[in-house]
Amino acid sequence: MAENIDELSINYEEDDILIVKELDKAVLSKGAWTTIVYRFQEWDRRKEEYSAEKYTIRRYRKLNGQYRQQNKFNISSKNQAQKLVDILQLWLAEGES
Repeated sequence: MAENIDELSINYEEDDILIVKELDKAVLSKGAWTTIVYRFQEWDRRKEEYSAEKYTIRRYRKLNGQYRQQNKFNISSKNQAQKLVDILQLWLAEGES
């Protein structure tokens, strides 16, 4: 468990292999409820290489001084990420008119 936002990570190691490799993260909101978007790759044991980039949005809640993951949404490809960006831009533009 992490006590501060900088310690939060999705890196995951198993059998001395970094299975989930965090490439970057951006904090979307801070506080008792914190939202972070991560850019990452997963290790493919069969191919013995990392996957294409993926993205995940994680929501954490701070209880008793520790951040605990509450929810997550995985974005499985650049194509899906681009579709999400496009629809959000459309909705934001509609809201301005």
